[in-house]
Amino acid sequence: MTHTAKIDLENDDEVVLDGMVLIPAGEFQMGSPDPDPECRQHLVHTVYTDAFYMDIHEVTNAEFKAFVEANPEWRKENIYQGYAEGYLTIWRDNNYPEGDADHPVTFVSWYAAMAYAKWVGKRLPTEAEWEKAARGGLESKQFPWGDTLPDGTQCNFADKNTDFKWSNMDVDDGYKRTAPVGSYPANGYGLYDMAGNVWEWCLDAFHYQTNSNALRRNPIGGRDSITDLVENHMDVDIERVMRDGTWNADAVLDADAVLTERVLRGGGWSCNASTLRIIFRDNYPPVNTENCSGFRCVKDATA
Repeated sequence: MTHTAKIDLENDDEVVLDGMVLIPAGEFQMGSPDPDPECRQHLVHTVYTDAFYMDIHEVTNAEFKAFVEANPEWRKENIYQGYAEGYLTIWRDNNYPEGDADHPVTFVSWYAAMAYAKWVGKRLPTEAEWEKAARGGLESKQFPWGDTLPDGTQCNFADKNTDFKWSNMDVDDGYKRTAPVGSYPANGYGLYDMAGNVWEWCLDAFHYQTNSNALRRNPIGGRDSITDLVENHMDVDIERVMRDGTWNADAVLDADAVLTERVLRGGGWSCNASTLRIIFRDNYPPVNTENCSGFRCVKDATA
C-alpha cells in the first residue's frame, strides 16, 4: 500500500516521501451552493492551492508510538485529565490497545498532532488542502466516491455494528470502532479514509461560512499564517498547563492560541452517513481529544 513521492529542491537533493501522494496545484470549487446549518459548510467559492503532498492514510498508533517514545513529555504523568482522559489512559504506559498498531491514532489533541507533524518534517493540512484532497479530482460530489450513500464497502462509519441511536442504516462496514488504515478503496488521488474512520485535525482556526465569490489562493482560516502556526503553536507546555490546571500560566493567557477552536474534517467511525459528506465541518478546542478524532500530515511540494 506504500506509494512513493519525490520533491525537487532548489539544491537538487532528492527527498523521497514514502506513504505520500502529490496533490496537484490548481483551482477547485470549495464548499456547497446550498446552505446547510447542520454541516456549517462554506458556500461554494473558487480556491487555488499550490501543489502539496499528503499522507495516503491517517497516522497510525504504531507511528504515533514512535513519536511518544522519542518525545516522552507527551505522556507526562499525574496531570489533570479533564480534556484528555482517553489519551492519557492509552499513552500512560507508552502503548496502544493490542492488535491496533495499524489503526489510526485517536485521543490526540491538535497540539499533539502539530508536534508529531513537526517531528516527521511535515505539517497539518489547511482546511482547503484537506477538502481538495478529499474530492480526489471530482467536482460537486457529496462523498469521495460520488453521490451515493455509503453501503459498507467505501468507508467506516456508524453502521449497524455500532450502538448509537443515529446508526439507522442496515449496512455492515466490518468494524464496530476504528478500522485498520487502508481497509477501504482509495479516492481518485490515492488517499484512504478521507470519509470516516476518524475525524482529522486541520491547521485552521474555525470560522463560519466564507461568502466571497472571489478567487482565494492558499487560504487558511483565522489570522495565522501557515508559518506562524507551524512555528508558534506546537509547544507541549501550552497543552500541559491547560491540563495541569495552571490557568494563570503565560501560555494560557495567550487566549488566541489556547481557546481558538480548530477545524476537523472527514467524519469518523461514530458518525452517520450525512456527517461523512466532504463539505461537513466540525470544530473543537485544540486541547480536546476524542475517541473518534485523529489526523494525517502534508508537506509542501516545493522547499
